[in-house]
Amino acid sequence: MSVFSNLPEAPVAAKKPVNDTRHGITRTDDYAWLRADNWQAMFKDPSILDPDIRKHLEAENAYMNAAMDDTKALQKTLFAEMRGRIKEDDSSIPVKDGPFAYGHAYVTGGEQPRYFRIPRDGDHKDEAIRQLLLDGDKEAEGKAYFRLGGLDHSTDHSLGIWGYDDKGSEYFTLRVRDLATGEDLADVIENTGGGGAWAPDGKSFFYTVLDDNHRPSKIFHHILGTAQADDRLVFEETDPGFFMSVGGSLLDDFIYIDIHDHETSEYRLLSTKDLLAEPKLVAERVTGLEYAMTEGGDVFYILTNADGAKDFKIVEAPVEAPGKENWREVVPHKPGTLILSHMAYARHLVWLQRREGLPEIVIRDRKTGEEHAIAFAEEAYSLGLSGAAEYDTDVIRFSYSSMTTPSQLFDYDMATRARTLLKTQEVPSGHNPDDYVTRRVFAPSFDGTGVPVTLLYRKDTPLDGSAPCLLYGYGAYGITIPAGFNTNCLSLADRGFVYAIAHIRGGKDRGFAWYEDGKMAKKTNTFKDFIAAADYLNQQKFTSYAKIVAEGGSAGGMLMGAIANIAPEKFAGIIAAVPFVDVLNTMLDDTLPLTPPEWPEWGNPIESRAFYDIIAGYSPYDNVGAKPYPAILALGGLTDPRVTYWEPAKWVARLREKTTGGEPILMKTNMDAGHGGASGRFQRLEEIAFEYAFAIKVAGKM
Repeated sequence: MSVFSNLPEAPVAAKKPVNDTRHGITRTDDYAWLRADNWQAMFKDPSILDPDIRKHLEAENAYMNAAMDDTKALQKTLFAEMRGRIKEDDSSIPVKDGPFAYGHAYVTGGEQPRYFRIPRDGDHKDEAIRQLLLDGDKEAEGKAYFRLGGLDHSTDHSLGIWGYDDKGSEYFTLRVRDLATGEDLADVIENTGGGGAWAPDGKSFFYTVLDDNHRPSKIFHHILGTAQADDRLVFEETDPGFFMSVGGSLLDDFIYIDIHDHETSEYRLLSTKDLLAEPKLVAERVTGLEYAMTEGGDVFYILTNADGAKDFKIVEAPVEAPGKENWREVVPHKPGTLILSHMAYARHLVWLQRREGLPEIVIRDRKTGEEHAIAFAEEAYSLGLSGAAEYDTDVIRFSYSSMTTPSQLFDYDMATRARTLLKTQEVPSGHNPDDYVTRRVFAPSFDGTGVPVTLLYRKDTPLDGSAPCLLYGYGAYGITIPAGFNTNCLSLADRGFVYAIAHIRGGKDRGFAWYEDGKMAKKTNTFKDFIAAADYLNQQKFTSYAKIVAEGGSAGGMLMGAIANIAPEKFAGIIAAVPFVDVLNTMLDDTLPLTPPEWPEWGNPIESRAFYDIIAGYSPYDNVGAKPYPAILALGGLTDPRVTYWEPAKWVARLREKTTGGEPILMKTNMDAGHGGASGRFQRLEEIAFEYAFAIKVAGKM
């Protein structure tokens, strides 16, 4: 019997059939009208949304509110619990750079960060010495949505570039602030990707502009005091399939232009000694060749998969001649040990790698070649390497946490190997790690492959099949979901839930091959792995099918749509956040922001009949059938440029039309936000509380 009762009539989207013929195959899309023809302009001005579309989205929101009305008290309780675990007046440990140390802090009740600096060796707890540089709460006043893009100071510490998005569309406006006076200069740069790279003299900076299709296609050079229209075009990327970004080196010697898609890289370098020169190519793009650069004085250290190094290796090349012909191996490729990132300092080379599914930091003395690693002993944990803001240093910074252990921040002396604990995440309402268990188990998939699953639950949770479970998955782009501390999921664990993360193929949890086995023609492995995780948790009585709520967002939302079609009987409910579910239509629409860059991940169905058939075979929207679906909650953002609002809207309309079951299909569209949902830290908690209330309700734990 459904836990949802006395619901009003669900919205019924009008059918306006649109036919599309590709490769001799004609498909009919009854709900294509939900895609606004003026979507590019609407992302910048949501008020111009077609009234019929707005009316439908608002009707869906009203229906969702009615279905979730009895959870309002629970949502408030969950929100209070989650907020109670946050130190509201928290502050970062400032990072030293020159005469200052830079950090950010929150005030009690504040939604946005406040950026500050102190004298280099000052006590960060002494608020009297803090110089406030940017007050995020003040800048956000009166705005329904506001997201800061950070604050980047100039080399001489006199100015700062800061960016903001006040629509949720990820078009950032850049401003320049005088850090001494707190006043902004007249310079205003529109439609950027967020952030900029200072020239060393602090008189100009470089930035990326997004085109009308929301693609970072051009790098410009802005001289302070001039108009954006007069900025010099430094480089233009004409291939719509490539992303582009700009950044600077620690030594301020070079401006990096990083051009890449999901499998191919290209770098161009601009020497800061001649800002008007043409950027120089390092290694031309060759499909499948990836590389990333960091400067090490007279050499570049380059992380690459060249010459069959699937899990990557590190090479070096002279600064004056960094071309591929001069690459010399310094850290060899080790199959199964994936090098994730690297940094270089005056006396040390540092890299973060994943071995046997767990992260570790490796440090090499550049003079002696001696290496040592930083690792931890828990079954599953998360390790983050933030490095340092200065080149001539022996001290780097990293963070550690596990599902039960609050985050710890360390400074690490690479020469003496001394580890200094700077900060342990405070949980004001209290947290005893001994009350919880974290485990890593392996679920056998359809082909015998063991899929890692990280579990968190209270010690007193009965493992007899009666416990509800939230099973989270992503499995795309090589992204690894860390097994780190998350205060929010304690609200589920404390209610008897098993919180599980399925580290399915499509991520890089078990090396680069793990990623390759979940992309392109092998994409369905991702879905099968997730279902295998549910099977294992059911068989081992961590939970039961009738109590599993699946959750995933964005590409993980595609996963949710796929498992809903393949095995709806194995889930009590499904939460699909900003779900990429209209895969075939999106990959056939090369005007959308991410479509050409995504072809290396999913395949190009425009050119390839084979990939057309593959995507058509799993695309959630195209495979909705007449079957009893579980309760489904889809979440979208009106100005989302990554997964457009019409994907969940169309999917929900078709699900509601086709389902033969009695469980509701719900959709919530945030009319004031985009892909990331609400921007404020407490606003975001309200959204999580809503999602968790849905999970608790469908699992029968209210």
